[in-house]
Amino acid sequence: MPEFVCRECSLRFDAYAPRWLCDCGGLLDLDFKPSLDMGSIRNRPATMWRYWEALPVPSDAALTLGEGFTPMLPVEIGGHTMQVKQEYLSPTGSYKDRGAAVMMAVAAHMRVTEVVEDSSGNAGCAVAAYSAKAGIHCRIFVPADNSPGKLGQIELYGADLVPVPGSREDTANACMEAASDTYYASHVYNPFFFHGTKTFAYEVVEQLGWKRPDTVILPAGNGTLLLGAYLGFSELKSLGVIDRLPKLVAVQSAHCAPVCAGFVNGADRVEAVSTATTLAEGIAIAEPMRGGQMLEALRESGGHCLAVSEEEILAAFKAMGRKGYCIEPTSAAIVAGATLYAQSAATDEVIVTMFTGHGLKVGEKLHALSNK
Repeated sequence: MPEFVCRECSLRFDAYAPRWLCDCGGLLDLDFKPSLDMGSIRNRPATMWRYWEALPVPSDAALTLGEGFTPMLPVEIGGHTMQVKQEYLSPTGSYKDRGAAVMMAVAAHMRVTEVVEDSSGNAGCAVAAYSAKAGIHCRIFVPADNSPGKLGQIELYGADLVPVPGSREDTANACMEAASDTYYASHVYNPFFFHGTKTFAYEVVEQLGWKRPDTVILPAGNGTLLLGAYLGFSELKSLGVIDRLPKLVAVQSAHCAPVCAGFVNGADRVEAVSTATTLAEGIAIAEPMRGGQMLEALRESGGHCLAVSEEEILAAFKAMGRKGYCIEPTSAAIVAGATLYAQSAATDEVIVTMFTGHGLKVGEKLHALSNK
């Protein structure tokens, strides 16, 4: 039976009882032992649920819109052919579907009837969609001055938008207050979300013929993919599928790079930084709640963090468009980081990265950005 474990005081809780924080205020991890049935996987449907023994969800509780097992294609980036996971082809257009599918499957298993989440971006879209699939009422708290880009998609799934005046932190605080008596389907606090995004690592290894890549280049906002990938590769190592972790390289916008600052300074935790407007708004998190864990993942894997400029993000956005890929600007930041990394990569280095979100999600910006 999976259990929540507090990172601060080590107190344990039933993971199938609604909870998102320890009584001491500490963040929760999930104590869960995965397994793999290697002989059966190849005969299962091409979704992330082919690894169901490695997921902390009862076998009869899977909730799916067909997420996972996205194509991994060779793409030339910075003069180096990299393997790129096409996460923008997910049901709602981003990799966040992986985390939402697992988190909402558990919520449905617990017979939750209503959830709240604070996100005006891809996480909000994913939670709203999988809430709709589960028949669970969903409220998404958003900043009152938020651009309309992804709000229509959230509303399309039947979720209620709750605009909150003030800062992004004010929005989070309002949602956490609502979570005092409603299940908090948080992509940051809820450990089940990371057990969904970890399937990215399982798929990468399988698609490489059950071999690990040398390097994986990932976004670093709240860390939902970075920490999920670290968890997945760590589990595969413990299961004996791979011999060691690939190097994890995190990418941030230079206009909002708290993880890079913490890494360079040798810190154990991430401090809030001053920010400026960035094209990569999806990873513009000034003080990520799990920043310390992100630093641990980078150091444990022998990786590091890269900060990219607005000019580099825009150039990567256009370059991928000219290759036939319509990705959102936040995703272009990851490509910009991969381009920078390629300058020092070994010729035979196996590098994996991803297109995190679809460009049509920022449809109102596509024309302006493409003609800059």
